[in-house]
Amino acid sequence: MNLISDLLDATVTVGGFPILWREIVGNGFGLASAIGGMRRSTWAWPVGIVGNVVLFTVFLGGVFHTPQNLDLYGQAGRQIVFCAVSLYGWWRWGRARSAGVREPNRTDPNRSIVSEPHESTEAVRPHWASSRERLLLAVAAVLGTCVTAQVFTALGSWGPWADAWIFTGSVLATYGMARGWTEFWLIWIAVDFVGVPLLITAGYYPSAALYLVYAGFVLWGFAVWLRVQHRNSPAGQR
Repeated sequence: MNLISDLLDATVTVGGFPILWREIVGNGFGLASAIGGMRRSTWAWPVGIVGNVVLFTVFLGGVFHTPQNLDLYGQAGRQIVFCAVSLYGWWRWGRARSAGVREPNRTDPNRSIVSEPHESTEAVRPHWASSRERLLLAVAAVLGTCVTAQVFTALGSWGPWADAWIFTGSVLATYGMARGWTEFWLIWIAVDFVGVPLLITAGYYPSAALYLVYAGFVLWGFAVWLRVQHRNSPAGQR
């Protein structure tokens, strides 16, 4: 137990401020998962789950006595939801891989989620959500933020409204990734826009720094998915 406790409490001092190693490690797994998502690789999901479990202990600072010693229930709660949604995404992408769904001949095999060619049209391919799906996303974003903000306020969460949007937006973005909606990258941009100031103010500097990295990465990933989407469209295959 002492060894486990020592590993959980290990810190590195940056600029005179102690930072948990597990915050750095957890965010590293999160970045690796995001890279896998951009490549549409199935391994992105289990890697992301590992990062979620680690970060759950980081954002309940008051419970686990982190250097920040404050609770961000939205940040912690979304790790649990991430695990559930990631299991769905892992299953959905794995099913497509097992079915051997076809991809364009120019697709790099290392970046494909498929195995052997097959006549099935089922695939996890980048595409825009329908108008109805976009409307449902917008409604879920507003209602989800308002409801969770009230819950986080009652629990005593630090920065409840910002935390509520980060929680809601992250869930919607992860679900959109599982469905193959290109819009999920845009939701992540909105999450990063709110997340960076919140985390800096709360003293979670590695997480804030990673959010800045994510912002650039998200723009890159969005461009990659747009290219793939165009290539898979009838006009792009002529």
